[in-house]
Amino acid sequence: MCGRYSIYNAMDDYLSHLAADRKVINGYDHERINRYNVAPSTRVELIRQIGDGLRVDRVKWGWAPFWAKGKRPDPINARAETVMTGKFFKSLWPAGRALVPANGWYEWIPDPADPKHKQPYYISAANDKPLFFAALAEVYELMDPGEAEGFVIITAASDQGMIDIHDRKPLVLRPDLAREWIDPTTTAECAEEIAREGCRPAADFKWYPVSKQVGNAYNQGPHLIERI
Repeated sequence: MCGRYSIYNAMDDYLSHLAADRKVINGYDHERINRYNVAPSTRVELIRQIGDGLRVDRVKWGWAPFWAKGKRPDPINARAETVMTGKFFKSLWPAGRALVPANGWYEWIPDPADPKHKQPYYISAANDKPLFFAALAEVYELMDPGEAEGFVIITAASDQGMIDIHDRKPLVLRPDLAREWIDPTTTAECAEEIAREGCRPAADFKWYPVSKQVGNAYNQGPHLIERI
């Protein structure tokens, strides 16, 4: 998965598709988010479950354990195949499970005639409904987060025709599995099964080429997700 995605509806829309019956235990903006080009290291909305309620926080995309800070840029993704067993994300698994609400994400395909030139594609749900990416996060609610706070999006292997776009994709969960993913009562074994088997299939998505303007993180607006 490349490092850009979109989240442009109001948060109420994502929450209504996720769990309309759950209370939200902190305040959040009810206006449209209107971010068509979310880039790493920026703060963006993240959903977690605390007790019986949901919490929405704006958290930095990218995370590394304290002992790896400064050695390289904070990773933005974690592979589903190894995230549960590797040392790097040990402090986040399994208690740090979270969800990234989104409308779609971008991938870049090299031009066969000139690999230096790449064409961006936008990938979204075939039914145009919101998406929920499985994530792991470290969030501080009552103090200055500093550099410790952040999240990573879990990625899975692509399947069927989506392999032509990229060999990895976000671990996109159906709303029912998304609710189970963030439920504190879900066991680590069940969460591991979701991570390994729960990704929605390629048939659930559509993709098409979009403007290369998305390559500049400062560019925003609905024109970035329009088919060219």
